[in-house]
Amino acid sequence: SPEIDTLWKQGIAWFKAAGATIKHVSMSHTHAALPAYYIVAPAEASSNLARYDGVRYGLRVNGLDIVDMYERTRAEGFGADVRRRILIGTYVLSAGYYDAYYLKAQKVRSLIKRDFDEAFESVDVMLTPTTPTPAFALGTKSANPLEMYLNDIFTVTVNMAGLPGLSVPAGFSADGLPLGLQIIGKPFDEETVLRAGQVIEDAVGPCRAPQEWWTETPKAAAAKAPAKTKAAKPAKSSKKKGG
Repeated sequence: SPEIDTLWKQGIAWFKAAGATIKHVSMSHTHAALPAYYIVAPAEASSNLARYDGVRYGLRVNGLDIVDMYERTRAEGFGADVRRRILIGTYVLSAGYYDAYYLKAQKVRSLIKRDFDEAFESVDVMLTPTTPTPAFALGTKSANPLEMYLNDIFTVTVNMAGLPGLSVPAGFSADGLPLGLQIIGKPFDEETVLRAGQVIEDAVGPCRAPQEWWTETPKAAAAKAPAKTKAAKPAKSSKKKGG
């Protein structure tokens, strides 16, 4: 969004003011990070969460028999999004799709890692937005998972490349919703990432807590609030006290 672009440019200005040398970098394969991530991550989730069967790990829900217990446990123990990811992961790991999806996604992952390695030959940290838009109210995009996943477009590259990343609160939108900037560092160089994050914190100053951002915007909340009325002051008496 324009607000995010403006914030990102402001972040560049903050680092310039702190004495940093700014260099723009371009990476060829990061555009493929989001679809690759949503193949690799669900595949790993499907594999790792298979152990949560109610016997060895996690929640157990009683059933009529062991098969019923397995089904009830896994149905009630995982939320809708987790179940969705398990199904996607099971699909891409199944026979006939492993080579077509999972292996190709891992190859993309290697290319993304190579892009970052080359970029970090000339820079110490990278500055990106955390999300492409301001924060949205809880539940507003639940009906459209793809739209919700698109908000991860700047952060999944960090996971795919195995790099340290830090999201720093950096202000609010016109509606009072949180905005953030992301610092990406070299492998195992968390110290430099945290020092860069301190630059943003010092520039922004103390951030107030958003007002009910998880349910609605402050502007919407204010619009629904009843108007305040001033109480009438009692009239002054004109009678004089007797001596």
